[in-house]
Amino acid sequence: MIAIIALGLTFTAQTQRKTTPTPLPKPTAPHNEDPQLYRNPTYGFRYQIPYGWVDRTNEMQKENDAGKGELLLAIFERPPQAIGDTINSAVVIASESTASYPGLTKAEDYLAPLTDLATSKGLKPEGEPYPLEVESRHLLRADFTKLLSVKATSVKTTNDKLTMRQCTLVLLAKGHIVSFTFIAGKEDELDDLMDGLHFVAAKSP
Repeated sequence: MIAIIALGLTFTAQTQRKTTPTPLPKPTAPHNEDPQLYRNPTYGFRYQIPYGWVDRTNEMQKENDAGKGELLLAIFERPPQAIGDTINSAVVIASESTASYPGLTKAEDYLAPLTDLATSKGLKPEGEPYPLEVESRHLLRADFTKLLSVKATSVKTTNDKLTMRQCTLVLLAKGHIVSFTFIAGKEDELDDLMDGLHFVAAKSP
């Protein structure tokens, strides 16, 4: 399962503070293409990448075991290795064959392995998972949280804990599990990230 592969990077990046943020370079765009829009015609969705975010998809694809699934998109508010005083928001989209999970016939069947992996990373379930419909697509939503300790590198503050919030949406499409994982520090930030996801007609086989 590769839905949580970004968490190790975000954990290490989110346990220290620094007082001066690192500015991110502006992305360059090929002609007639929107560099802020990720399109996936196979599964019929697109994602609007927040301006100024960094794309680590290619690097993380090289580190991923191809036999465990395919990493489609991995983007971060700041480089995963950069320290900061806030949760490093992220969006990770991945796909896996349903054949990897014998007996899996619906999104709810993916909940157990998803929860097992999330809890093994120190996350705790937040509320009950529930089905939802987004632009005529039926998905399952599961939420998790993790309390992170913060090591101050300069001025001591009273807030030594950060809450990382994770929401994973699960979609079954074309014999695959497509997981959309969003990470942020606040509920409204999480909602803003999910607002960037839109569904369109999938490409015919």
